[in-house]
Amino acid sequence: MKLKSLVKIGGVAILSALVLAGCGSKSSQSGSKAQTLNWMLPANISTMDASKMTDLYSSQIENDTNEGLLRMGNSKVSPGVAKNYTISKDGKTWTFNLRHSKWNDGKPVTAKDFVYSWRRTVTPKTASQYAYIFANIENANKINAGKMSPTKLGVEAKGNYKLVVHLIKPQSFFKFMVAQSYYFPEEQSVVEKYGSSYGTNSTKNGYNGPFVLKGWTGTNDTMKLVKNKSYWNAKNVKLQTMNVQVIKDPSTALNSYQSGKLDFTTLNSTQVKQYKNDKDYKSYKEASTQYLEMNEKRLPMFKNKDIRKAFSLIINRNQLVNKVLADGSQLPKGYVPAGMNKKNGKDFADEAYVKDAVTNNDAEAKRLWAKGLKEVGKKSVSLTLMSDDDDTSKKITEFVQSQLTKLPGLKITNQNIPFKTRLSRSQNGQFDIVISRWIADYPDPSNFLDLFTSTNTYNNGKWKNAQYDALIKKSENQDANNETARWNDMIKAEKILMNDQGIVPLTQQGQSALMKSKVKGVQFFPTAPQWDWSKASIK
Repeated sequence: MKLKSLVKIGGVAILSALVLAGCGSKSSQSGSKAQTLNWMLPANISTMDASKMTDLYSSQIENDTNEGLLRMGNSKVSPGVAKNYTISKDGKTWTFNLRHSKWNDGKPVTAKDFVYSWRRTVTPKTASQYAYIFANIENANKINAGKMSPTKLGVEAKGNYKLVVHLIKPQSFFKFMVAQSYYFPEEQSVVEKYGSSYGTNSTKNGYNGPFVLKGWTGTNDTMKLVKNKSYWNAKNVKLQTMNVQVIKDPSTALNSYQSGKLDFTTLNSTQVKQYKNDKDYKSYKEASTQYLEMNEKRLPMFKNKDIRKAFSLIINRNQLVNKVLADGSQLPKGYVPAGMNKKNGKDFADEAYVKDAVTNNDAEAKRLWAKGLKEVGKKSVSLTLMSDDDDTSKKITEFVQSQLTKLPGLKITNQNIPFKTRLSRSQNGQFDIVISRWIADYPDPSNFLDLFTSTNTYNNGKWKNAQYDALIKKSENQDANNETARWNDMIKAEKILMNDQGIVPLTQQGQSALMKSKVKGVQFFPTAPQWDWSKASIK
């Protein structure tokens, strides 16, 4: 998820993992004031339209206000709207048996709501960046290309409470995919009522999850999550209200935490040094990678491999991770994060590791830079580095600027803009260099590697490699049923991406925070790093 894109919110994005816990006691349910949690987000949410959502923070809110067939957490799934499911022997037909759940307006959530939502997402006019994630469902690609009617999508409602999905080929991780926000149901009457303004504020939406969003206008920095009494498992949701504030400045957030206005706040590097021994201090590792994308379509100079490699070699990631951030982030081994995928005890990131692609070597960087400039007929270059406008992003941008300008004749101008604007400009190719971030939606390397095929809408820099495309295609087709062959295909693909320096990995991210001891039960999931607020209670 382009999360940060935190952002799918990714991230995955995004995108999320909410697994409901056991029943709360009467004392934990008593009094809405006692069961009110005050939370913060470091960036605005962009939309509540599940078909158009790409960033982490929107996904966090979406996953607590809506629910898909299954819920995911820590690489496991549990029942959501679907109480159980079966898979055919050939692995291509998945049948989900739905429980009798409701939307917040009291209308039933049916299999038809899933059919409608999925068809809407793959319809070209919706312009969903996540349409590609439906590619393994029968006819999805043809529909998204405008060559077939959405009614031909391989998903059908057999009555109100049975959903049957027909896949082109077996997909072992499909159970994780249907737990993500892009596979959530949508209430057709609500979507049609609001049309193009659907999901643009809290009132123009339907909710079938643990909470209902209140008070979000589409641009403001404060909102509430209020317990959804229509939710099928409402009796096990302990919180009555969550007050959510968007606070981009870490000092402001920390002051609010210290004054009792917040029960949680993220920390920047300076704050981590000050509070790492505090009893409320928490550190979390994320299955996410932050990286540079270079716009090869806008600036043909970036088609030069020597220039791309020079950008990577000139960056001292050790200094970035340990001095500038110091927030739990770690050195990347490549694009796919370490610790997310293992086979026979071996980590994918270790097997696909290309040392030169994530190593600092100023002398070699300057040599390749000079060689590359000569090859493209330039003596000096002025570029703009685009990123988000939150405090941490500004620090990273300033550091990357200082590193890149070690290359003779290179001038970098920083452009820190609101997260939502940065996403839009990235998607439209309106950048020279951009700092992007992807967070795992589900625990499989394909969630990262699919992004850099030549036709993927998230490939904002338009890097292309035919051999890479062929390996990804092979992993998803010829080798789909052979886990060892599929694993090897993806390792080879990652190595191609890194050796060709299609992107420049910066960090594998982490998160440090303060959370008050009175807050119990809230969980953090590194895959699509989300908070499971529905488990939380105030003691």
